[in-house]
Amino acid sequence: MKILWVKSGGLLPLNHGGRIRSYYLAKELARHHDLSLFTFASAAEDPVPAHAPLKEIFRDVVCLPITIPEARGVRESVNYARNFLSTKPYSASKYCQPWIARELSAYLAREQYDLLVCDFLLTAAVVPWDWPHAKVLFTHNIEAVIWERHYKVHKNPIWKAVSYREYRMLERMERKYVSTADHVLAVSENDRDFFLGYTEKKRMSVIPTGVDIQYFRPEIEKEEAETIVFTGSMDWMANEDGIVFFIDKVLPLVRQQFPNGKLSIVGRRPSVRLREIGEREKNIEVTGTVDDIRPHMARGSVYVVPLLVGGGTRIKIFEAMAAGKAVVSTTIGAEGLPVSHDKDILLADDPASFSRAIVELLRDANRRRQIGSAARKLVEENYSWGAVGKTLADVLERTATQFKSAAS
Repeated sequence: MKILWVKSGGLLPLNHGGRIRSYYLAKELARHHDLSLFTFASAAEDPVPAHAPLKEIFRDVVCLPITIPEARGVRESVNYARNFLSTKPYSASKYCQPWIARELSAYLAREQYDLLVCDFLLTAAVVPWDWPHAKVLFTHNIEAVIWERHYKVHKNPIWKAVSYREYRMLERMERKYVSTADHVLAVSENDRDFFLGYTEKKRMSVIPTGVDIQYFRPEIEKEEAETIVFTGSMDWMANEDGIVFFIDKVLPLVRQQFPNGKLSIVGRRPSVRLREIGEREKNIEVTGTVDDIRPHMARGSVYVVPLLVGGGTRIKIFEAMAAGKAVVSTTIGAEGLPVSHDKDILLADDPASFSRAIVELLRDANRRRQIGSAARKLVEENYSWGAVGKTLADVLERTATQFKSAAS
């Protein structure tokens, strides 16, 4: 089967969860099908040479550099203001520029494919949905819910208004494309159940998050006492808001019991606010971009996910679980994952209970090992990329067959 994978934002480097999920699923799919990639990404990341290695995996790779403003910069504020009267959410207008849609339509006119995977909701804005073959929408999150949660938690009236508008525009966009696609992929049962409000159950499948269980492995001997670790792309608003909440509300309670407790925040593009915290606070490390998160993760006695806003599933949690880490997360932070509180993870939603869970684990190495071992077993047995990729391939083959049967 010939498949075209279309993705906004690029596939490499593997520096955030969406790219990691897409890369490994596409790589598994390419083992058994004729797969090509059409993507567009920020010119600042020099995407054309960055994506050159993918030519060893895919039949064809088309990578188009696009100009986008720096996140939360002056130009982005100006562009957002210009987009305010548009019917599109800003996050779609930012990436899915009209010329990209023209390029994709021209490419599809030249090449023959049996099925198109529209990877991520925002990508849908450039896909020609009247293309006469099967089209599958791969949703990584419920984007409208993420922005609705931003709207509810923001105190700043400007950001509150921005979040509300984005929430309503994305809600409209999700309804439109989930109901338009021939089949829809969700990353969790929670997301699937939500989208069933827009489409039929037979047109939806769950493709869970996976993890590279060979790359992430337990390294207990490298663990450092009283060390807490968080990893994630720090230019994603939900990650920054979550870790600032942790620093302000949870960490002081932990330090009542462990005054020298260390927090390591590992991830690309930390904001000025976070960098200043790292420079000011003796036992808070803000690394910025790292070549390999595994050594940083290995040093942690406890891995935390204090998210207040989010959607979809959390690759960071599966990575930590594969590494045998004891994880403490908010319920939202682990939303959509098949985890069990007090067995393979600890869940807590307020500062007092979150800090108690961390203190319990810092005090009791056996408890940490118990939670970490159960976590490793869960992902090892059920969520390797090979197993998840096989599920995806089966769904796409079935969708293409059903589309051809209905069209004939």
